[in-house]
Amino acid sequence: MISKEMIKSLKEIYPVGTRVKLIHMEDIQAPPKGTLGTVYGVDALGSILVKWDNGSMLNVIFREDLIEKI
Repeated sequence: MISKEMIKSLKEIYPVGTRVKLIHMEDIQAPPKGTLGTVYGVDALGSILVKWDNGSMLNVIFREDLIEKI
């Protein structure tokens, strides 16, 4: 379980509109490494919600997947 403080912090680090690049995602449906996207929120579980430029909307799971701000 992720704390409310951590979710608040993630929302500050990844505000709506932040551009990100996918570094690593353990999911068979993951976009290719290096895919760019735009953050559209952080949910109650701490997942970072991203609209990927390739059309995917697969969430980034905190502590499992890796993205970087661009």
